[in-house]
Amino acid sequence: MKKIESIIKPSKLSNVKDALHDIGLSGMTVSDVKGFGRQRGQDGGLNSSLDYDDEFRVKIKIELIVEDRIVEKALEAIKKAAYSGKIGDGKIFIYTIDQVIRIRTGEKGSDAV
Repeated sequence: MKKIESIIKPSKLSNVKDALHDIGLSGMTVSDVKGFGRQRGQDGGLNSSLDYDDEFRVKIKIELIVEDRIVEKALEAIKKAAYSGKIGDGKIFIYTIDQVIRIRTGEKGSDAV
C-alpha cells in the first residue's frame, strides 16, 4: 500500500476529488495548509522588487491510502485534475505504508482501508 499526499491549489480540490471518485477512490483526508516552494510565495517567479504581506500561499493537502495496483491510476488522475500549467500547481509525494489498522474493528491491511 502507498500513501499519496498531494499539495494543490484550493480551486482544484473539487476537480481532484471528482477524478479520484471516477477511478473508484472515495476516502481521503483534506487539510488547509500554507507554504511556498521555489518561487518563495511569489506568483510570477522570483522578483525581489515586489513586496508581499504574506509570502505563504494557501494550498490544500490531500492524503489517501491506495493499493499498489491503483497507485499509477491515482497519480495520473491527480496530475490531470490539478494541472493549470501555472506556477504553484503543486506537488505529489508517495510513501510506502507498512500497516493499516481500523481502530473500531481491528481489521488490518487492505481490509482496513
